[in-house]
Amino acid sequence: MSRRVEGKKALITGAAQGIGAASALALAREGARILLTDLNSDGAPETAERINRVVGAPVAFAMRQGVTVQSDWIEAVENAGTLLGGLSVLVNNAGVATVGSVEDLTLDEWRRGMSVNADSVFLGCKFALPALRENQPGSIINVSSIAGLIASHNFASYNASKAAVWLLSKSVALHCARQGWNIRCNSIHPTFIQTPILKALVGNRDEATVMEKLRRQVPLGRLGDADDVANAVVYLASDESSFMTGAEIKLDGGISAM
Repeated sequence: MSRRVEGKKALITGAAQGIGAASALALAREGARILLTDLNSDGAPETAERINRVVGAPVAFAMRQGVTVQSDWIEAVENAGTLLGGLSVLVNNAGVATVGSVEDLTLDEWRRGMSVNADSVFLGCKFALPALRENQPGSIINVSSIAGLIASHNFASYNASKAAVWLLSKSVALHCARQGWNIRCNSIHPTFIQTPILKALVGNRDEATVMEKLRRQVPLGRLGDADDVANAVVYLASDESSFMTGAEIKLDGGISAM
């Protein structure tokens, strides 16, 4: 192990599975201490225990968190201070995929997508910044989506919420720079990643057929996996990306180049 993030202290939302879990493991392997949060109060501790077994040390901790709840964010940041010794990396990963056109979606469905995907990032950045200021250099990593840059007819809420994450990340980056803080903020934009969320979008259709259709849309000819995103998270968390802020990393297999 090269220990690329030795001494970093990271809070990762939506970390019970998928991209969040893979990112937590990747950061732990490279020397970070991790607080995994999730609404899944069983899954997050199980993932933390698995990471500790792999790494061979108690570096991962877990708690239940509702990312749209202010008091939960305050508690999560406080727990990071207690369990990790501070906070230097925030990974806003939690999200939901809401399918539907502007006519199909109900107002409640629209609001749920905007709340979980965009409000959570606003709250995370807002309440984490005081702790990050105490542990500079700091890095905020917001997991958006290629759907935040490229629209689809049936992703009205998802497109809008992930686009909000993209520009909010730039605003936070400029705010921190203007204040003279060594805190960077960037966004990651994956395309189809093989996670439980992607499988949930299949619904009652044949999974193999749907996945093959998605694969054909990617110029590189394959779907992404959680480790593809985790590798980018490690880079943005590390000091290797010290001159990168207000930027976006597209992990889309070439889709946005077309």
